[in-house]
Amino acid sequence: MKFISRVIAVVLFILFFGFALKNDQIITLQFFWGYAQSAPLAILLLAFFVSGAILGILAMVPIVFHHRKDISKHKKTIAEIEAERAAEQRASMQAPQIDSVRNT
Repeated sequence: MKFISRVIAVVLFILFFGFALKNDQIITLQFFWGYAQSAPLAILLLAFFVSGAILGILAMVPIVFHHRKDISKHKKTIAEIEAERAAEQRASMQAPQIDSVRNT
């Protein structure tokens, strides 16, 4: 499986590298308020891809922390249940205690 994923990674790298070599013309991005940025198309595509990936990761951060909090709470509950079960098992393994009987 590692071999197949590495082959796919190499093929994708070659395809993207060829795409970058074929699209080396300079383009100009027009932003608001008269700001313009000129750069090769491949560089701008890479910059937008990376910024999109970073924004996606930042969007996931609150969800990840929420899940981690839930996991720690569940682990604590599981530990409590296991402790109760172990105490019950120890109690059932002990010999029964003789009740004291009074003769009057």
